[in-house]
Amino acid sequence: MQGHRFPRHIPIDIPAAASSPPWTELPGDVTADILRRLGPAGMLLIAQRVCTTWWKACKDPTLWRVIDFSDPNERKCTLKYIAMCRHAVDRSQGQLLDLTIQYFGDDALMNYIVDRSPNLKRLKLGSCFYISGYCATRMAAKLGHLEELHLTLRPCIGAADIEAIGYSCPMLKSFSCNGLKYKFPTLLKGVYLPIYYRNLYAFAISKSMPNLQHLQLFAHWIENEGLELILGGCPRLESLDIRQCFELDLRGDLGERCHQRMKELKLPNDSVSDVPWPNCYGGDPFDPSTPMAEYYVYDYHKEYGDYHGRYHNNFN
Repeated sequence: MQGHRFPRHIPIDIPAAASSPPWTELPGDVTADILRRLGPAGMLLIAQRVCTTWWKACKDPTLWRVIDFSDPNERKCTLKYIAMCRHAVDRSQGQLLDLTIQYFGDDALMNYIVDRSPNLKRLKLGSCFYISGYCATRMAAKLGHLEELHLTLRPCIGAADIEAIGYSCPMLKSFSCNGLKYKFPTLLKGVYLPIYYRNLYAFAISKSMPNLQHLQLFAHWIENEGLELILGGCPRLESLDIRQCFELDLRGDLGERCHQRMKELKLPNDSVSDVPWPNCYGGDPFDPSTPMAEYYVYDYHKEYGDYHGRYHNNFN
């Protein structure tokens, strides 16, 4: 009986060695563009762990010239984001040019950043309530190349601090000092806040920022005198946003001057639909139906007595 004959060698399908992920073969500039789109948090928490290629790419200091920490989730994990921000600044190796921080940060973090970022040109701080005026003036003294400074839902930076910042940053071309409206306590009316206090920030800007081209004073406490100071002290100004500044009366000559001079002008009652920042406490701070939207105030500190006097004497 002839038995079954089996092949001496049984063919076995051996899977090919796993190839490298396709994204590791991308050109360097394409990889860099992908990583930039992820933002600093995405690069630190995810991208650098994907593969060796991306891990090496995330070490490139040119990827950290622009650092944007403006995720609303940052308000929930401030210590985590402070640590990440420090790490991101370290990765830049002194090449940081543009920094945005929102919902976290304090004096210690800002000092750390400024000491390692001598070439910073643009700084945006939003809802950073733990950054003091003293720290802000110290920062400015080390940021001689700063061209843009944007303060939104303003940290504790007073008018005298703004003036010091302006003098320290002679290249400043774009400045924002945006407020959050609060109900104005009746107790303060005419007692702690005389009329001329309302224009202190305008006075500071007019005295120290002569090269300013773009100015945003959103939801700010400013009157016609203050705006006139700004127009006189900032001869290069060509863009002005004074939305929600309801103490201004622009029906006369002052309004006409603004219209003739400004290439871009946003008036107190113009739409706020394009405002890029939310209220850090939730809700809409610019909704006129809310009880918090009657007035807005800032911290006019008592220690600015001499500063108040200089402003007051300016009109005498």
